[in-house]
Amino acid sequence: MELLNHRQLNSTRVTEFILLGFPGSPHFQLFIFILFFTMYIFTILGNLSIILLIITHQHLHTSMYLFLCNLAFLEIWFTTASIPKILGILLGGSRSIPFSCCLLQLYFIFSFGCTEQLLLAVMAYDRYLAICYPLHYSTMMTINLSCKVALGCWLGSFLVICIPTYMVTTLSFCGPNVINNFYCNLDSWIILSCTDTRFIELTFFFMAIIVVIGSCMITLLSYMYIISTILRIPSTKGRQKAFSTCSSHLAVVIIWYGSTMFLFVKPSKEISLEKNKLVSVFNVILVPLLNPFIYTLRNKDIRDILKNVFQRWCGE
Repeated sequence: MELLNHRQLNSTRVTEFILLGFPGSPHFQLFIFILFFTMYIFTILGNLSIILLIITHQHLHTSMYLFLCNLAFLEIWFTTASIPKILGILLGGSRSIPFSCCLLQLYFIFSFGCTEQLLLAVMAYDRYLAICYPLHYSTMMTINLSCKVALGCWLGSFLVICIPTYMVTTLSFCGPNVINNFYCNLDSWIILSCTDTRFIELTFFFMAIIVVIGSCMITLLSYMYIISTILRIPSTKGRQKAFSTCSSHLAVVIIWYGSTMFLFVKPSKEISLEKNKLVSVFNVILVPLLNPFIYTLRNKDIRDILKNVFQRWCGE
């Protein structure tokens, strides 16, 4: 009884957490800061450029570019939810983060991540319709339907993540408050908790299975049908061009889904937090940086617009 009361008393004292980040020498901290800051700036500028190009060019107002615009907007906020705090820590700022802010960061990172899963699946299915049913594509995927699908991805994700976020608030923390990562993630919360976490782990595991594996299957099946259609293209040059675009898209998809499955589709305590931290870099930093370049520089319409913009600048 006394031990229980002692635990309850201690649990009320944990009002903030400490983000361990990337321990090391000052030179190593500076290197990580420069690397993350450069990647963050390129992520913001790259995705913002995509949004501006799509908005300002009327002929890009199609379903494909609507989804791409949503993805670019998502990547800006997905990386912004975690990077500014770790940049401050690397510059010698406070490593502490209040309980409420940590919970909010957890909610937004998971919500943005879930939205990205759904958007990638929708974009793959959209390309499947465009390539496999080109004559019926404009009637099957209208701009109005695309807007509704994109909105559904956002709303559905933010509502679903409310469940594990609420469950985290029911946990008690009895002392250790150091999170061995550069952002607040579910694994660290579970490990630091002094209450039974089996139910929340099981709940989140099944949610991850449904969202991650489900969207991954849709994405891979769409690309399988796309590739089978490409193989029937009579022109060798046409096949090479189509394969070049698909291979770059698949590279991003494999990195994203591979890192996401490694992080979430497993019982939380069966993984090293150091490995978790390393994979999180790919998931939270690298993929948002790659997406704007992979999905746009392989696109002829975007390349033509960029070429015209650069030629205009050079002329002036």
